[in-house]
Amino acid sequence: MSEESRNGAVSALKTVVQVDDVEPHEVAPGILRRRLPGTAYARGWLIDFAPGTEWPEIDEHHTEERYFVLSGEVIDGGERHGPGTYVVFAPGSEHRPRTEAGAQMLGISLMTA
Repeated sequence: MSEESRNGAVSALKTVVQVDDVEPHEVAPGILRRRLPGTAYARGWLIDFAPGTEWPEIDEHHTEERYFVLSGEVIDGGERHGPGTYVVFAPGSEHRPRTEAGAQMLGISLMTA
């Protein structure tokens, strides 16, 4: 990888960033989201949940949404998802993730065609 790519280079075909360089924004107390570069087809984010937090509202999906649990445990719809779990939500679905122990997830939303 070139020095330019490691430092956040943008080209017509790709965007490369160091996730730690993306400024986090507070969604709710204890929940931080980093919006990652996206395209016209999909967008991504990294979310850090402090222990004992819950997404502030029901998340309704107009398009497909997915997340991958990187660390900790996410409780969603009564199911517990630990590191390495990949969850896919169909258009029209909804959920409200929470955690007891804390968690970090990588999420991807597909954009409408």
